[in-house]
Amino acid sequence: MMKATEKLDVREIRRKLGLNQSQFWSKIGVTQSGGSRYESGRNIPRPVQALLRLVHVEQIDINKVKRDDVEVAEYLKTTNPELYKTLKKEARSKRKER
Repeated sequence: MMKATEKLDVREIRRKLGLNQSQFWSKIGVTQSGGSRYESGRNIPRPVQALLRLVHVEQIDINKVKRDDVEVAEYLKTTNPELYKTLKKEARSKRKER
């Protein structure tokens, strides 16, 4: 897993996925021209970096994530961090099996 301080090489990620700029950036709500600027070195805002990681690194379909899912995850994270970590690990290993 990438650390927050690591710089994403978004162009490299996009190329490895075999997507053009429009396909890649539209999945997270960024225009092609905006994505091009990010690939050319413009700083990527943290929320956009987070979406990039979720969608293109973790391979999560954000269209299927519901508000309830986020609220339950946040609740678990604060009330039972050990259970949260265990469930997160299990979910990751299941994704890798696919």
